Amino acid sequence: MAEIRNFGIIRHLRADPSAYVLRYKNGRLRRAGRGQSFWFIPMSAGIAEVPMDDRELDFLFHGRTADFQDVTAQGVITLRMANPEIVADRIDFTIDLVGGAHRRQPLEKLALLVTQIAQQHAWAWISRASLRDALAAGPDQIRDRVRAALVADEGLSVMGIEIVSVRVASVRPASELERALETPARERIQQEADQATFERRAMAVEKERAIQEAELQNQIELAAREEQLIAQRGQNERRRVTDESDAKRIQTDATAARTAVEAAAKADSIRKVEGATVEAEHGRMEIYRDLPPSVLLGLAAREVAGKLQRIDHLNISPDLLGTQLISLLGAGTKRLEGGGTGAGAERPPRPGK
Repeated sequence: MAEIRNFGIIRHLRADPSAYVLRYKNGRLRRAGRGQSFWFIPMSAGIAEVPMDDRELDFLFHGRTADFQDVTAQGVITLRMANPEIVADRIDFTIDLVGGAHRRQPLEKLALLVTQIAQQHAWAWISRASLRDALAAGPDQIRDRVRAALVADEGLSVMGIEIVSVRVASVRPASELERALETPARERIQQEADQATFERRAMAVEKERAIQEAELQNQIELAAREEQLIAQRGQNERRRVTDESDAKRIQTDATAARTAVEAAAKADSIRKVEGATVEAEHGRMEIYRDLPPSVLLGLAAREVAGKLQRIDHLNISPDLLGTQLISLLGAGTKRLEGGGTGAGAERPPRPGK
């Protein structure tokens, strides 16, 4: 929008570079160009401002397909003023000389004209297509047909309007019909999700089974190794017991052999001692056999006296000494008769000699 300032009876206009300004005086074009800045007298001037930048027109229109289903198309048409002077001749772009705004809303009229032309060609194709075809290929088909129709429209080209681009955002049916159309796809997607879930669960079960089998195999392997360990321990224990038994047997045999040798030696020694004792006793008995009773009695008394510690009482009866004294006297008489106690006299043998 142009900027207009009031300085008494004259005014000053300054326009943006994107605006094409046309100044008329007395019905004739006196000045035209983009980004104009000039002084003017409002009572003798007429000014029009045509925007030169690209203008975007949103459109939203409804139609019915060949199978009698309502659809809605939404998009944007971009256009620009290729010849602003011709556009200003066909559409009133006059501005208010006080504020600089358009008086007749030319942009709204231009938008209505272009959208009506676009809607006419869009519905011409939609009315011959089925709902599924319109939904499947609708945006591209409508865009191409609307653009071709607008570019080829003689009225727009004569007016100096150039179509830059056409974009169709969506082609949608009614909400109830859209939900109905979405149901098969939604169900198919749900089935695929269920299938994926089933496969995932089956895979999880398979992995769980594999894990359990691996654990069972490990337990079997551990049990087999434990059995081997127990058998080896039993074998080791039996070997240890056998070795200990053999060692004890060897030790016992050695002890028995040693004891037998010692016993044999001891028995031999005892036999020798006993033999010597028996021979001595035998010799002694031979000596004692030839001694008279009085000598034996004396020897017995001597032996008894050697064994006793002390004698408290001694009783000698006449009967005991009578015969012995007589024998002793007789023996003494014989010795006297024989020549006394010379060297040639016989002595009674001593016991044990």
